[in-house]
Amino acid sequence: MASGGIGNLTHVAGELFQAMTGVKMLHVPYRGGAPAMTDLLGGQVQVYFSTISESIEHIRAGRLRALAVATPTRSQVLPDVPTLGESVPGYEASGWQGIGAPKNTPTDIIDKLNKDINACIAAPQTEGHD
Repeated sequence: MASGGIGNLTHVAGELFQAMTGVKMLHVPYRGGAPAMTDLLGGQVQVYFSTISESIEHIRAGRLRALAVATPTRSQVLPDVPTLGESVPGYEASGWQGIGAPKNTPTDIIDKLNKDINACIAAPQTEGHD
């Protein structure tokens, strides 16, 4: 089981899966998601609890098979992929990303960032925003 590093979401998601199912997997920590994904695609590891943004293009290109999503509901961008909770009741391992700025950042800059970030999130071509 690859992870993007000890203690990150991809590692913890795999550990939670093992704890809830009794499945035993050898943890192989990488220095980030890119090398973990490379070895998954190359067959050096058999499973990786990756993020949708990291894996979606590989899934769409047929290089990777999505078995499940770890969110409580199915993904809007992968609606045919079941949730892990459908097979392992109660399983959920989702995360979020945040954007911050120093506390003394001028209001006009914060307003511009807010406007531009919200426009990006609302854009139909934004992947994995569910």
